[in-house]
Amino acid sequence: MKQVPIRELNRDEFGRYGAFAQMIDPDAPKIGDEPIEFYRDMVQLPLGSATEASFSICRVLKRDPTIDTIEYHDGCGEGILPLDGDVLIHVAPATPNGETPLDDIEVFRVPRGTMVALRPGVWHHAPYAFGCDCANVVIVLPERTYATDCNVTELSLDQQIRIEGV
Repeated sequence: MKQVPIRELNRDEFGRYGAFAQMIDPDAPKIGDEPIEFYRDMVQLPLGSATEASFSICRVLKRDPTIDTIEYHDGCGEGILPLDGDVLIHVAPATPNGETPLDDIEVFRVPRGTMVALRPGVWHHAPYAFGCDCANVVIVLPERTYATDCNVTELSLDQQIRIEGV
């Protein structure tokens, strides 16, 4: 089984998939000083033609670190914000005609409190709890994207990828 290492989030390596920002104790431009500081426009999430975002929780329990499913959304990006634990996300670049980019899958550790905004078409799937038994993750998508624009591929046993270091 192919294995892929865990990478730390950094702008050089993650930039082709989207953007991210630490939402807890941010180090970003702000308006105002204590006791009220406003950190503005830290991450942008393309919603396509949707006019509103929907906020959901994906509760992920510790599980086997094998990538067996990948998905993408054509019409929008996806926001991922782990609230109470670090998570691992697997991503791969958008491809033409839904070609499955198995050789390009990368895994990144997303620290709790860090918002990740994936670009439309970027392959991904549910996060993996990392260093904890359970993580509650806010998922931001246009309403009902999971039912209207979710292109899912379940990998055969010989295509599955093991995450190293878990």
